[in-house]
Amino acid sequence: MFKCGFVAVVGKPNVGKSSLVNALVGEKIAITSPKPQTTRNKIMGIVNGKDYQVIFIDTPGEYHGKSKLAEYMIKSIETAKQGVDAVVVVLDAQKVNQADYNLLKKYETSNIPVFVVINKIDLASYEQLYPTLQKLNQFGFVKEFISTSAIKNKNVNELLEKVVSVMPEGPALYDTESLTDKNLRFMVSEIIREKILLFVQEEIPHFVGVEILQFKEQGKHISISADIICEKENHKQIIIGKSGSMIKKIGTAARQEIENLTGQKVYLELFAKTRSGWQGDESVLSDLGYNIKDI
Repeated sequence: MFKCGFVAVVGKPNVGKSSLVNALVGEKIAITSPKPQTTRNKIMGIVNGKDYQVIFIDTPGEYHGKSKLAEYMIKSIETAKQGVDAVVVVLDAQKVNQADYNLLKKYETSNIPVFVVINKIDLASYEQLYPTLQKLNQFGFVKEFISTSAIKNKNVNELLEKVVSVMPEGPALYDTESLTDKNLRFMVSEIIREKILLFVQEEIPHFVGVEILQFKEQGKHISISADIICEKENHKQIIIGKSGSMIKKIGTAARQEIENLTGQKVYLELFAKTRSGWQGDESVLSDLGYNIKDI
């Protein structure tokens, strides 16, 4: 008997959805950062076992912006919930509040299994967790409550076992060697964006984009060039840094991770460009991989 199914992973921004999906897959397939709305696309993490294949769909954090990019992210969340066989609602153990309870209530009449993951338990004391766990008891429709630390890989296998138990019978839908539905070009653009978020921190607004201009595999090496898209000229200067120091730092870290991912030598060129209002420009968003018609 082989089982195969889809699971939507949902929750507020910054609760650790991408870290959880990465832990379940056992490889980094989604970027992470301390900033909200790091994830913009729905990304499938494929977990393969001897008698199962579970496709976890990582989604952007619940979001209510009004730009075209926000519209894309909101639609990504909604389509990820359609036709799934289970839902995993992720909460931050330190910051469970009414917004989380309101999100949970949306699934009260759902006819599919709902699992609640209280993540980041390594950062929360029992005194913090106890009132939260008591309040969660009111949601009797939830199939399982599981406390995890995705970063420390605590109770992640327990979650996987519980999810596999409710998956329907059926053949694998993806190659059993695959870990994600995303191609290498997409992964490279996300790695570059992650390094920008890591090194620039609060100096510029969260929203920057990365456009891959060239991606050529030549023998044992890959040549990549990419534009980093900013809203304002001063943001561009911050990303470039004094005498190009920041963009070099971003490029070095991104290149090393891409080499680890591909096992090949990588030549990476980065350029910073200003495109005012790009978040509302459908043409630019399409170039960056955020075409709402593709969802």
